[in-house]
Amino acid sequence: MLTDLTLAEASAGLAARRFSAAELTEAHLAAIAALNPRLNAYITLAADSARAEAADADAARARGEAGPLAGIPLAIKDLFCTAGLRTTAASRILGNFIPPYESTVTANLRRAGAVFLGKANLDEFAMGSSNMTSAFGPVENPWKPRGDAAAKLVPGGSSGGSAAAVAARLALGATGTDTGGSIRQPASFCGIAGIKPTYGRCSRWGIVAFASSLDQAGPFARTVQDCAMLLGAMAGHDPKDSTSADRPVPDFAAACSRSLRGMRIGIPREYRAPGMSGEIEALWQRGLDWLRAAGAEPVEVSLPHTKYGLATYYIVAPAECSSNLARYDGVRFGLREDGADLTELYERTRAAGFGDEVRRRILIGTYVLSAGYYDAYYLKAQKVRALIHRDFTEAFAKVDALLTPTAPSAAFAQGANMDDPVQMYLNDVFTVPASMAGVPAMSVPAGLDSDGLPLGLQVIGRPFDEETVFAVAAAIEREAGFDAQPAIRAGVAP
Repeated sequence: MLTDLTLAEASAGLAARRFSAAELTEAHLAAIAALNPRLNAYITLAADSARAEAADADAARARGEAGPLAGIPLAIKDLFCTAGLRTTAASRILGNFIPPYESTVTANLRRAGAVFLGKANLDEFAMGSSNMTSAFGPVENPWKPRGDAAAKLVPGGSSGGSAAAVAARLALGATGTDTGGSIRQPASFCGIAGIKPTYGRCSRWGIVAFASSLDQAGPFARTVQDCAMLLGAMAGHDPKDSTSADRPVPDFAAACSRSLRGMRIGIPREYRAPGMSGEIEALWQRGLDWLRAAGAEPVEVSLPHTKYGLATYYIVAPAECSSNLARYDGVRFGLREDGADLTELYERTRAAGFGDEVRRRILIGTYVLSAGYYDAYYLKAQKVRALIHRDFTEAFAKVDALLTPTAPSAAFAQGANMDDPVQMYLNDVFTVPASMAGVPAMSVPAGLDSDGLPLGLQVIGRPFDEETVFAVAAAIEREAGFDAQPAIRAGVAP
C-alpha cells in the first residue's frame, strides 16, 4: 500500500515514476476518510487543495523542476497559519479564523513541493500533554494495549493529532510545535520519530504563539531519516522573526549515516526519576548497550538543576502565555460575544472562547507577572533557567550528546489525570529541561512495554548540532529494529 511507504521511499518512488503524486495523495485521502471519524486526528481537511497541489507536483516533476518534497502528503498542526485555510489552534476563540498569510515554515514546505492534506488536531493553544483539551474533541491514539481493543489511549500532546496521523498512516509526515515536549512526548506515545530542533532553527513567524521564548517548530515522521528530510525543508533564517538564527541549514539526512565511533554519550544521573518504571529503566540501558556496540562511549554526567525544570517551566510558560493570549479580546479578530460595555465584551468573549486549561495557565501567568510577585516568581524562574542552560553547557563540554527516556510512561487512557493538573504536567519531566535550555532533542521509538505500547528514547544535542542528534538517533533506530505497528492504521478495518 502507498500509505505504508516511508517518506524517503515515497520520494524515491515518485522520482522513479512508479506512481504519481496524485495517486499517493488519493491513497492518503481515502485513509483519512476511513479513519479520521474515529481518531479525530484532523480538524480541517483540505482534500480539494491537496489534489490541486499533487497535480502541480506531478507537473513540476514532468518539467524536471520537482522540489525535494514534491508530492509528499503532510499533516499540518493547526497552529501554523495557512493562507486561505482555517487555522483554529483547537480553540473556540479562533474557530472560524482564516489567515490571509502563510507561516514561514509552511511556506518553506510548499516551496519544497509538499502537499497539505489538512490541519491536525492539538491541545488548545498547544497547552496540554494529552490532546484532551482541544475544543474539537480529543484525538485517539491508534495504538491499543494487548488484549484490550476497546481501550482509548491519548496520543500525547500538544501535537497529538500530528503524531496520530503519522502513526496511523494518514500522512507521510507532519509538522508539530514543541514548547515543553509537545513533539517528543507524542512521538514516544505513538511509536514514531519526532525532533525539536534548536530554538531559532525554524522560524516562529505565522505560528500561533503560546510561550515565545520556548515555542519551536519541528517534524514528525515514521523514521529518523524522514524527519531529517522534513527539517531540512522547514528550517532556515527568516528576517521576519527576530529569534530566527542566521545559520546555514546542513544536510541533516546525510548525517543519519554518520559513524558514532569515538563519540561520548552522556547519561544524566538526575533523569533516574523516583518511581520510574523498571521497563523504562531497562529500555534506557538497552539504548546504552546499542550505542556502545556502535562505537560510542557512555559517560555519566550531572545536570543538577534538572529537578527544578518542571517548576520553572510552569512559571515561565504560563507567564508568556498570559501575555500572548491577551490579544484575543473579541475586538480585532476571532470570536466575539457582545456585552453591555467593553469590559463585559472582553469577559464574555474570553469566557466563551477559552477552555479550562488555557484559563488555568492565563491565571497562573497573570499572577506570577503581577506587582509584588514578579521578582518572587518570574524573575527567579528566569535565573533558574539560566542555571539549567549552564548545566547543559558544562555537560556538553565533556560529551557529544545525551541519552534519556522520552517520557515516564507509555500512553495512558483518555480521561486519566484530567482531575489532577500537576500529575498531567509530570508527563513532561524528561522533555522540559532541553526546552528550557533551547537545545535540540529527538525522540526515537525503541521498544514496547508489557502491554505492547511504544516507548521512546530521547537524544539531546548541543545547540545547532542537530546532525549529531540525527546520527545518534539513527543508530538507535537501526539497533532497535522497531517495526511494530498500531492496531488502527490505513488498510486495517477500524
